[in-house]
Amino acid sequence: MKRPRVRQTRKEDIPALIELQARVYPSIPPWSRRKLREQLEVFPQGQVVAETDDGVVGCASSMIVLWDDWAESHTWKEITGAGTFENHDPEGKTLYGAEVFVAPEMQGSGVGHLLYEARRTLCRAMNLRRIIACGRLPGYHRYADEMSAEFYAQKVVWGDLRDQVLSFQIKEGFSYCGVIEGYIPEDEESHGCASVIVWLNRDYDPTRPTTIPEEIAL
Repeated sequence: MKRPRVRQTRKEDIPALIELQARVYPSIPPWSRRKLREQLEVFPQGQVVAETDDGVVGCASSMIVLWDDWAESHTWKEITGAGTFENHDPEGKTLYGAEVFVAPEMQGSGVGHLLYEARRTLCRAMNLRRIIACGRLPGYHRYADEMSAEFYAQKVVWGDLRDQVLSFQIKEGFSYCGVIEGYIPEDEESHGCASVIVWLNRDYDPTRPTTIPEEIAL
């Protein structure tokens, strides 16, 4: 099998993405065809897939937001418009990571890194200030009777515990900012909680406007 590669998402990828998302998150309803089409129509540059010769093995979906409108607290459904990306705002300076998932058999093979690197490339190309995302805490259910989600996340940051998602995000250069409760209520593993993470674009130039090219060289 050749090394996975990334590219912008196409409409013909939609059936494969729905099937893959259902495999990765069996307890969370996958996106509908309509919502995936809307994401591509609203912000095609922000939608990326990873593929091998066997097909699509990962996905990263993003939108641009005015972060001050959402910084205090929000749920996934609120900020993403329940997956429609209706709150995408080209006037914003924050690339918001709405979703990332990788085929179970490909986890640990570098696909996640390629998807995160594609987001960083996008952020730099558009002259955005930062990437912010709210990541699941899939390991928290094992400790929920012992500690709060905030303390669990702190112990992951300190290196005392390992979380499949947050530990990976820290390795990818993101900084931990706190926990949002009720972010995805149906996420039983995370008890509905998510960690807020940020990556700052050191190449951001406040004197230049945000640009949205038709295609991004990933």
